Amino acid sequence: MRVLTAAESRAFDRRAIDEIGLPGPVLMENAALAVVESLVSGFPEVSRVAIVCGPGNNGGDGFAVARHLATRGYEVELGLDRFGRDPSTDCAAQIEICRRIGLEVRDLGAEESIDRFADAPLLVDALFGTGLTRPLEGEVAARVAALGRGRAPRLAVDLPSGLDADRAKPVGPVLRADRTVTFVALKPAHVLPPAADLCGEVAVADLGLPAREAGGAGALHLLVSEEVAAWMPPRAAGAHKGTFGQALLVAGSRALPGASILAARAAVRGGAGLVTVAAPRELGAALAAASPESMQHSMAQTEGGGADFSALEGLLAAAAARTAVAVGPGMGRDAATIRLIERFVLDVGRPLVLDADGLAPFEGAVDRLRERRAATVLTPHPGELARLLGTTVEAIEDDRLVAVRDAAERSGAVVVLKGRRTLVAAPDGEVWINATGGPALASGGSGDVLTGLLLARLAQGNEPAIAAAVAVHLHGVAGDLAAERSGGPAVPAGDLAEAIPAAYRRVAST
Repeated sequence: MRVLTAAESRAFDRRAIDEIGLPGPVLMENAALAVVESLVSGFPEVSRVAIVCGPGNNGGDGFAVARHLATRGYEVELGLDRFGRDPSTDCAAQIEICRRIGLEVRDLGAEESIDRFADAPLLVDALFGTGLTRPLEGEVAARVAALGRGRAPRLAVDLPSGLDADRAKPVGPVLRADRTVTFVALKPAHVLPPAADLCGEVAVADLGLPAREAGGAGALHLLVSEEVAAWMPPRAAGAHKGTFGQALLVAGSRALPGASILAARAAVRGGAGLVTVAAPRELGAALAAASPESMQHSMAQTEGGGADFSALEGLLAAAAARTAVAVGPGMGRDAATIRLIERFVLDVGRPLVLDADGLAPFEGAVDRLRERRAATVLTPHPGELARLLGTTVEAIEDDRLVAVRDAAERSGAVVVLKGRRTLVAAPDGEVWINATGGPALASGGSGDVLTGLLLARLAQGNEPAIAAAVAVHLHGVAGDLAAERSGGPAVPAGDLAEAIPAAYRRVAST
């Protein structure tokens, strides 16, 4: 599903007006009608509505909403905050219409007006929309904060005031909404937390034109099951195990044997035709018992129980016979293991998933991954991404979208930044946002399951970015299903892996 930036939204408006011939006042009228319908259905008990408007076209939408509500018999109170400038042409026209039909427009700067609006039965926020790009300051910030302290439920037109449409973090005081009506398509702030948490229930109105009229392919998308299902075609009747690829998983150590088992089970359940686990030799019996469907490639090991550098030649030979490779879960950080990972990753000529300890050799040197001859997918959590980029977790979390795009561009890899609303970024800047999954996935081993699932998608021939998007979405759906079944606060990673087939069925049936 397309997600539009503020600039893309403005371009849509210009195209609608200049190329398609839909006048600005018609767009404003369509926006207002959509808000009115959402208000009527969402707040059926309300008969008096306060509407606060800015001087731009978002404010114009608010004045048009006021007119339609008055026509339907609502008691309407209108407030205008000019922000020290004259209203736009279309907004001024709507103000004049309201005055001609007897609606009073109050000055929102007056203290008594703020209290009157803040405690109304319902407050409609049409102050800024998607036009805000810097923090609110001074008297305007104080007025927004005062409105936010009121008891009124709130409906935002396009975006709650105080949010930048393109950023996940608020840029100052925010007028939290119970419901938001946006236009044409979602904006980043509607889907990226913590901003998304301030939008309430979000509805998208079409303004009389389909979103495709925004033009271009777009660089930001929200993953939805209907679209993910198209990347998961049914298996042909004559298919055999070779049809679905051969996956090599390089994982595990004495201290962390479970990671290799969880990833292997996920790769098998994710549909890879054949799965081979390359692990230190002492893990063989445990792997055979826990994942009997997997084959094994035994590696020499260090005294600490990790894979030894001497395993390199055999590992490269094993990888040459496979379709895709994953490296890292539970491998540990023995010096010889890190040397093995580094050399293997740079030399292996197969599509590769790099996770957990597999990322360690490239901390502070993520650009070295451009030396690889085949596609790469990285799956860091914020701490791992901070180490890869030589920055702090705080910097990553300050703008996850910027961070994941930076990592993808610098590494030449697809980067999966895990966390709430996991992001998948391609090197060209295209990003997919995943909304499945929840806090029940905050459990040890869930990342290993994702690695195995992603490996399975690569082995089956998905392009790297599509493989990552499908895996992330399925992983979240599996978590949701497992959480429903368990009813507990967390989903054990083993249960998550077991839920993968059900997740496939759920997504494929949409």
